[in-house]
Amino acid sequence: MKKQGLNPYLPSWEYIPDGEPYVFNDRVYVYGSHDRFNGHVFCLNDYACWSAPVNDLGDWRYEGVIYTKTDDPLNPDGRMCLYAPDVTVGPDGRYYLYYVLDKVPVVSVAVCETPAGKYEFYGYVRYADGTRLGEREGDEPQFDPGVLTVGKKTYLYTGFCAPKDKSRHGAMATVLGEDMLTIVEEPVFVAPSEPYSTGSGFEGHEFFEAPSIRKKGDTYYLVYSSIVMHELCYATSKFPTKGFVYQGVIISNNDLHIDSYKPADKPMYYGGNNHGSIVEMNDRWFIFYHRHTNGTAFSRQGCIEPIVIREDGTIPQVEMTSCGPNDGPLVGRGEYHAYLACNLFCKDEELYTGGFGSGAWMDSRFPKITQEGRDGDEEIGYIANMTDSATAGFKYFDCQGIRKVTIKVRGYCQGNFEIKTAWDGPALGKIPVNFTNIWTEYSTDLVIPDGIQALYFTYTGSGSADLASFILE
Repeated sequence: MKKQGLNPYLPSWEYIPDGEPYVFNDRVYVYGSHDRFNGHVFCLNDYACWSAPVNDLGDWRYEGVIYTKTDDPLNPDGRMCLYAPDVTVGPDGRYYLYYVLDKVPVVSVAVCETPAGKYEFYGYVRYADGTRLGEREGDEPQFDPGVLTVGKKTYLYTGFCAPKDKSRHGAMATVLGEDMLTIVEEPVFVAPSEPYSTGSGFEGHEFFEAPSIRKKGDTYYLVYSSIVMHELCYATSKFPTKGFVYQGVIISNNDLHIDSYKPADKPMYYGGNNHGSIVEMNDRWFIFYHRHTNGTAFSRQGCIEPIVIREDGTIPQVEMTSCGPNDGPLVGRGEYHAYLACNLFCKDEELYTGGFGSGAWMDSRFPKITQEGRDGDEEIGYIANMTDSATAGFKYFDCQGIRKVTIKVRGYCQGNFEIKTAWDGPALGKIPVNFTNIWTEYSTDLVIPDGIQALYFTYTGSGSADLASFILE
């Protein structure tokens, strides 16, 4: 049997956000930055690549480190981090990696003969006179490059625009020539920043960061992170460097705006900056995005959801789920790890992992997905600090004949876990738990209705519980 596709789609100990997916030879390759699970800033690790068959998103393969932070001549001592990259295939058939280091305003480029081999430094994006993009007088700093090659031209999209910063005007598009470095059409603004959005149609969802470009038919899709951070929005145009019209939100990493199963303004996870893009696989389209873990903004994990592109080109917003890469519900039987929770919240609501624009750790009121050990240790994640009212939600399962639920818990806790099929629904059953220093299994007999169900586990009681997994029988 194929492995089921799960969110996060990579192992729970891997923290690769900002995922830019591309399909080469029936495999999807993901290029992203690389956080640490216990990091204190963003993107501390080297670039690594993972890939999977397009028809089996449960079978991801580690391709290894493809580029290190010290490979760039500007960073010989590794003091700077590798921010979110993107990859495109040049007219010569080679693979070009575009990226920005965290303390310089220029775009660097590396090249490789294969999608996931060892990339070698190639050069910097530059004007015809050799001046690097971002360093000419009047240039705005470069950030989060997204690239698309069409024929002999490569379209480069960049930018970072904090709210109220009048020095940044929006997402930029720059056209490069056949050598993949030299500018043949100078930067123009294609999506406005917040101070310059009046009358644009982007109001309330202005460009913040993470531009990514895709093309479907004759339409260009500009996917980006808006100023509210937790959402990936999109704009469309028939032209790559002009005419982009705001269309809507594709995904929010706290499920804001979704009103199909809860109020639209209720956050169902702890959001933060978001980055990703769309890709077509086996005649289906998917959105790659990331979520925040470990009670901090600096340990982000990649997730996937199937999307629908309607005949008119629009994309309705989709929910965060535990089963997105599976493109359908999970088998409603067997053991599932708690780190697969797509909803995580408690009575103290918060939109963000940290305050707006910050990376502050969440305090002890909130549950969090975390792991044991050090960065890189292959330790399976779990949910820590489930205090009274803390709820972990998992969506979706095809349940048939489930009559017993077992949970694996530890911690200084005295109370119950309620099992529900809706976040605000009645408890189908309760599982009492007690103080324990080791992972301990607790069970109850109950009936989960047959059919496709969400499952919610809510802790009520004193102390704090850690949840490792649950078993459906």
